[in-house]
Amino acid sequence: MVYASRIISHSKKLKHVSTLLRREHAVAVRGFSNTTQPSLTGRQDVLKARLNYSPVERISKCSTSNVPMPSGISAMRTNPMTGPTFFREFTSSQMRSVRGFSSSSDLPPHQEIGMPSLSPTMTEGNIARWLKKEGDKVAPGEVLCEIETDKATVEMECMEEGFLAKIVKEEGAKEIQVGEVIAITVEDEEDIQKFKDYTPSSGAAPEEKPAPEAKPAPSPPKEEKVEQPASAPEAKTSKPSSAPSGDRIFASPLAKKLAEDSNVPLSSIEGTGPEGRIVKADVEEFLASRGKETTTKPSKSTDSKAAALDYVDIPHTQIRKVTASRLAFSKQTIPHYYLTVDTCVDKLMGLRSQLNAFQEASGGKRISVNDLVIKAAALALRKVPQCNSSWTDEYIRQFSNVNINVAVQTENGLYVPVVKDADKKGLSTIGEEVRFLAQKAKENSLKPEDYEGGTFTVSNLGGPFGIKQFCAVINPPQAAILAIGSAEKRVVAGSGPDQFNVASYMSVTLSCDHRVIDGAIGAEWLKAFKGYIETPESMLL
Repeated sequence: MVYASRIISHSKKLKHVSTLLRREHAVAVRGFSNTTQPSLTGRQDVLKARLNYSPVERISKCSTSNVPMPSGISAMRTNPMTGPTFFREFTSSQMRSVRGFSSSSDLPPHQEIGMPSLSPTMTEGNIARWLKKEGDKVAPGEVLCEIETDKATVEMECMEEGFLAKIVKEEGAKEIQVGEVIAITVEDEEDIQKFKDYTPSSGAAPEEKPAPEAKPAPSPPKEEKVEQPASAPEAKTSKPSSAPSGDRIFASPLAKKLAEDSNVPLSSIEGTGPEGRIVKADVEEFLASRGKETTTKPSKSTDSKAAALDYVDIPHTQIRKVTASRLAFSKQTIPHYYLTVDTCVDKLMGLRSQLNAFQEASGGKRISVNDLVIKAAALALRKVPQCNSSWTDEYIRQFSNVNINVAVQTENGLYVPVVKDADKKGLSTIGEEVRFLAQKAKENSLKPEDYEGGTFTVSNLGGPFGIKQFCAVINPPQAAILAIGSAEKRVVAGSGPDQFNVASYMSVTLSCDHRVIDGAIGAEWLKAFKGYIETPESMLL
């Protein structure tokens, strides 16, 4: 009888298996939504009581081929899945959709476009110009807007096809944090009007904050009620005791300010206000009796005249703020030391004249002294690779590529575009790249690949500005920077006792990071650089 009753009970359960599976599937699907997730636990208990295991355990025991799944998670049908893994994968996919698409019933699916990180050091950016307007159709590869980064103005391209429904950050918006929503796109054109008054989800967070702030609001009145009985006895005790008033002088703020400006102690003024309080009239009466009023007014007028300065506040550009922070970081954290040497450039000038004659004959561009300096610096770095390094907390990274940053001053600020693999390029190629990058810097159209990846920097203030010698600040994370001064003619001693020669000399100063480059290494690099400058034919070998 016992076995018979068990068989009957199991047969009844098997009769309802399909119904229970449908209920279990519906419960599992409902459990993934944010609004009905608590209902999953209620059904779990019922199903666990009927089938001796929970829906999640049942999912872990069945492959997706046995359990029908909704179309929203059809991508997971091929592999068996366990309960916890299934929940993790579904939840993560739901998190990704929330970032790009609306979870609200009154808004159609849309994508929130955030401020991109267009350089390793970028934390915020500015909208320089919108090239698309609201309602325009956009396609992958089309330029949406121009973004002013910490180093240049970069075009931002659209990644998906659709329509620009809402511009959240208008043209000229500044200091937009990376990831902050700047625009909304939709797939269907008829959905554009639904986003006319749309505000991004990030802006909704502050609106929810007043609610918790309103809850603790009743607590301060309770504290005030406790304080009021305590303050009442103090007021009562202060009335009969006039002696403590001599220890503490009560005066209005205006009276205190007037007495302070007139260098008058409040203890010498008798108050006529409530409970002996000193008011403005008391101070003025005291000053009139002492004859001090006429002496204080001229001093104020003279101070105001002296403080009246004419000035103009110039807002910081993005490149100016980044330059300031990076150079301040460099001087505060990098132990600089400086090595200066004078190089004779007569042979360099002679070689340049010969090369320019060939260039003009072939229709090429002229080669500048700066091009020769860049080439000599690159070859010296190849000869002394310790200077082609950077410091980290764990190790010193020595680079195989010799990429030279060239400082370019523009109206917008200081840019340092990079000539990559300068040690392997000819002088004409280096000259063309420097001119091209300098023009892009002046037009504020440099891209990240135009200035990233440098291993050494050259700054030349001699040729353009006639600066004889200066010390440059290292451009982190690099370990050295070369400052080029102007070439000038000098009288030097000849071979005989009374013989003198005239030669052109150029002063160069190498700024080194002492954590990476020891003094002897820096001197060895300068010796190699001087050798290439004074015997420029060796650069052609």
